[in-house]
Amino acid sequence: MSRILAIDYGLKRTGIAVTDPLQLIANGLTTVSTSELWTFLTEYMSREDVESVVIGYPVKMNNTPSAPVSAIDSFITHFEKKYAGIKIFRMDERFTSKMAQQAIIDGGVRKMARRNKALVDTVSATIILQSFMESRNFKI
Repeated sequence: MSRILAIDYGLKRTGIAVTDPLQLIANGLTTVSTSELWTFLTEYMSREDVESVVIGYPVKMNNTPSAPVSAIDSFITHFEKKYAGIKIFRMDERFTSKMAQQAIIDGGVRKMARRNKALVDTVSATIILQSFMESRNFKI
């Protein structure tokens, strides 16, 4: 089987998570500078078989798009042109940063390490991916 890649797109940093080839487990992969995201994706896609991509899609509590959505939509349009055979899913990412921070605290990460925003972005991408996998399993 192929992997599912999750992207927590940010204007400065982008968190990335991925499944194992059997699509059973979501794992945090890395956080990259958004300016280096296309380079990372090109290298990663050349060595791994990716079936689909889940992109965190930030909406407000009233379900209207939040400010970063225009940048994310632009990224998605470019991605669809570059990787036409890969399915793209948008996943509501409300509260993922807060959930990630709480998971980091619950995991016993020391206070200084918790200030690492890149860690929060990677964990957020993992939460987005896990949520997607769970929602897909319940639709069987």
